Amino acid sequence: MKKVSIIDVAKLAGVSVSTVSLVLRQKGKISEATIERVHSAINELGYVHNVAAANLRSNTSNLIGLILRDFSDSFSIKVMASIVKELERQGFMVFLGQPQDDQQHLERCLLSFKQQGVAGVIYLASDATTDRLPEQLCQYPLPLVVVSQALPEQPCNLVMRDNRQAASLATRHLIERGHRNIAYIGGMENDRVRHQRLLGMHGALKQNGLALRDEFTPACLESTHSVSVATRQLLEKNNTITALLCHSPTAIIGAIGGIHQVGRTVGKDVFLTQQVALIGFEDMLHVNLTSPSFTYVSSASEETGRQAAGLMMRKLKEPELQTQRITLSGQLVIQQSA
Repeated sequence: MKKVSIIDVAKLAGVSVSTVSLVLRQKGKISEATIERVHSAINELGYVHNVAAANLRSNTSNLIGLILRDFSDSFSIKVMASIVKELERQGFMVFLGQPQDDQQHLERCLLSFKQQGVAGVIYLASDATTDRLPEQLCQYPLPLVVVSQALPEQPCNLVMRDNRQAASLATRHLIERGHRNIAYIGGMENDRVRHQRLLGMHGALKQNGLALRDEFTPACLESTHSVSVATRQLLEKNNTITALLCHSPTAIIGAIGGIHQVGRTVGKDVFLTQQVALIGFEDMLHVNLTSPSFTYVSSASEETGRQAAGLMMRKLKEPELQTQRITLSGQLVIQQSA
């Protein structure tokens, strides 16, 4: 059987070969009627567009390298899904790399990207304890977009969450509900996301004439057991606390255990002294299948992915585009826990 060519498509559609090429590459100003005729001819003939060959001829690529360092980070996973969805909508495909934390693995990943001919790289940073990007990324010759929850020191094309805004929003909500003794539980001492949220929490408390006490912000390991122990100790020493901001999904689960261990319950009624209100910073569908459902400040993960993909598209179209920094705010989703 003869292989169908782009010439066959052009003949059936009644257009030039260059017009078919423009339609396939989604370039140029082509009328909707012409685009429809071309696609109709493609479907009728069963033509398969060889993207790799076309990329070689035009010295372009429809591949984007995506680096995800931590598959256990729920925010990064949600952002990745959104990035892939948006890039595919734009006619691009994702080449996924998951290097380990050492320099050699990252170098091999970036080399593999070059060999595959990616047009640019999106880096999902998950280490909240450093303000430095890996040096190999800073020296990489292709367009780079960074997605991070903590602000990198180096200038780069960046999409990030506004953690100060998220904590301020959550704290103001609790104050409006009558809470005056609000604590923050979870996160390591050197966690930069934790630090940003504490700044937002402190600002909201200060605006309302309240102080943030050091003993109300215990740091601990990121495990349910560690958070449970820290929560129990916190509430035993400070029984006036009526609300907790929880650093992570793990912190929420651990905090529930600690609250129950001191004979208190989760709930938003500040006038029932045995209740402790909880607010998280990510939607936790697996926890919200239980009662009560948890109030949280959305992580804006889907919008983060769309913005990161969109920024990469702009960098590819305009290589001289100035470095951009996009900061996204979360929305408060009020449910039963606060």
